[in-house]
Amino acid sequence: MPSDTRTVDVAIPVGADVVPALEDAATRARIGRLVSRMLRPPSVEDLAATIAALKAEAHRRGLTDEIVDEELTAYNAERRDAPPPR
Repeated sequence: MPSDTRTVDVAIPVGADVVPALEDAATRARIGRLVSRMLRPPSVEDLAATIAALKAEAHRRGLTDEIVDEELTAYNAERRDAPPPR
């Protein structure tokens, strides 16, 4: 049964061997939250916040924008020179 009005029960086919694990309500609730997070459409704001956090952490560790630009330039050059995938 849904825990609040923002959740609904859905039927998802699973392997017979996992049914015993899903008999536990707490396990079902955790899996429901996981599935919701995986399938929820990402927002531009979430992406921007994630990128900002990663950039701040990289700067804190000494990575500069110039180093990133150099690495991207080298990576792009390697990809241009690489043979096409088969």
